[in-house]
Amino acid sequence: MKKTIIAIVIVLLLVIGLSGSLYTVREDQYACTFRFSEIVNTTDTPGLHFKVPFVDSVKYFTKATQFYDIPPSEVLTSDKQNMTVDCYILWEISDPQQFYRALGTTGKAEERLNAITYNALKNAMGRLAQADIINMNDGAERNDIYEGITTTVDNQAVSYGIHVEDVKIKQFDLPDSNLNAVYSRMISERNQMAEKYTADGNYDASIIRNEVDKQVNIIVSNAEAEAAKLEAEGEAEYMRMLAEAYNTNDKKDFYEFILALDALQQSLTGTEKTIILDADSDLAQILAGN
Repeated sequence: MKKTIIAIVIVLLLVIGLSGSLYTVREDQYACTFRFSEIVNTTDTPGLHFKVPFVDSVKYFTKATQFYDIPPSEVLTSDKQNMTVDCYILWEISDPQQFYRALGTTGKAEERLNAITYNALKNAMGRLAQADIINMNDGAERNDIYEGITTTVDNQAVSYGIHVEDVKIKQFDLPDSNLNAVYSRMISERNQMAEKYTADGNYDASIIRNEVDKQVNIIVSNAEAEAAKLEAEGEAEYMRMLAEAYNTNDKKDFYEFILALDALQQSLTGTEKTIILDADSDLAQILAGN
């Protein structure tokens, strides 16, 4: 009976010892083996592993990418204006031993990342004016800023056994204290730009109008000169034709007679149709049949 009890005790101790010497590691885990508070082994190989029972202990750390939403913070721009920056970090444990020795917990890791990221944001935003940040629409420029901040934070986080995958700025905002002042300044700047564009447009339009008026005046002047030339040529041709038509005394007398009749006809106006002619005048002689 006594031997049976001893055998049972030995079996139980073996079972307990065997179960205490085995531990399981998942694919998304690091497992650090501690012996007397010191890390003696680290593995990320999935499956069963052995440790010294009753002496060694195992602590697990996740290999998965972690999301940390950093509380909004204020930074100072190059023109000494406050901006509120809201961002987040994607990070992971790259060296579990270093992570444990330097920080130990996720909470402390986030505190450290918060401080590192704030300093990186402060330096990056300190090189930009507030207006440039507010009006930043270029995606490539924005990504360059994000990448620069990510690189800075990652380089500093390495000493804590952390790899920072990405730092993304969700939103730039203005503190309530100067929000209205900034908006008023932006409206004023937009109005000034609009006035400048209007003035430039009016100036360009006046140049175009002056040029058009100049061309119109040139065209009108040329047309008037051409008309005067044609009129003079017509008069000259008319006089030449008259000279040819009345180049004899008979033709000349007939032409003078026609002119006299025209003059007489123009003088017969109103109801008075009586004409008094000098008996010696050419017209009187012609009318008398002489």
